[in-house]
Amino acid sequence: MSNSNKRLEERGLFMGRTSLRKRIKGKVFLLDGAMGTELIARGVEAGKCNDYLNIESADIVLDIHQAYFRAGSDAVLTNTFGANRCALARHGFSKMVEEINVAGGQIARQAAGEERYVLGDIGPSGDFLEPLGSLKAADLRDAFGQQAASLLKGGVDGFIIETITALEEAMIAVEAVNSVCELPVFVSLAFDSAGDDFRTMMGVDVEGAVSRIISMGVDAIGFNCGRVSLGSYAKLAAKFVSAIKALGQRVVVLAEPNAGLPELIGDKAVYNVSPRDFAAAAEKIHLAGVNIIGGCCGTEPAHIEAVARKLKKR
Repeated sequence: MSNSNKRLEERGLFMGRTSLRKRIKGKVFLLDGAMGTELIARGVEAGKCNDYLNIESADIVLDIHQAYFRAGSDAVLTNTFGANRCALARHGFSKMVEEINVAGGQIARQAAGEERYVLGDIGPSGDFLEPLGSLKAADLRDAFGQQAASLLKGGVDGFIIETITALEEAMIAVEAVNSVCELPVFVSLAFDSAGDDFRTMMGVDVEGAVSRIISMGVDAIGFNCGRVSLGSYAKLAAKFVSAIKALGQRVVVLAEPNAGLPELIGDKAVYNVSPRDFAAAAEKIHLAGVNIIGGCCGTEPAHIEAVARKLKKR
């Protein structure tokens, strides 16, 4: 490990804070909930480039991060889910990758202070690798590397690569992050129910995903989003834990379930799961062997607070 990366990883130790790698192996590590849900609740128009709000409306993003920390989150994800240059190009912001990601890291860092943690959020490119799509592997690796380097400048403690359905894309993202630093890396894939099993949109099963992603030396692996009922997330969690044990590994498992399946009311997707029911589901997920828990679509600070009360006895 280079001296610069070692200093970055141990920054928390110098401030009296446990390193992120050690912390996620201890008691429950609580992430935040949905960013998009909260932005819409604050009047942000659906379809807008949420990542650009780091520049345009930093106060809104900061307020959301602070709300999740007040609810009991140990870490928040930066508002950079779509801030790789492939995704930003669709909004005309492909030349603002560094500015948007640095700002995203700085805003989250301001909310977290030095006592809590910030994960640099890297989402999918929105396209497919050749031959299914137009993306070349080298170009995608460069795009993710550019984003990771920018988030690093913004002061993140680690990275989460999330809502990925193509295994190859997830692996390229891990390579890209590892090319710029040695901070912790979490990978979260999106699964759908497939009969009695679970698969990503690209047909990858849990065992296949776990085997290949763990081989890259990631710090945590798990799932978020996807079309899975709230009651089925615990079963999905158990499959992850079982797959990891079968390989003789001890990688931490993470889960960021949606607040159930959405109901379309007019032109809006509405999530009706209450904070109490969400917390009950989170407890079952934790009992299945998951240590890192947060929320995805439809979850709000109230959902995270309910989980904190249930699992941390706050």
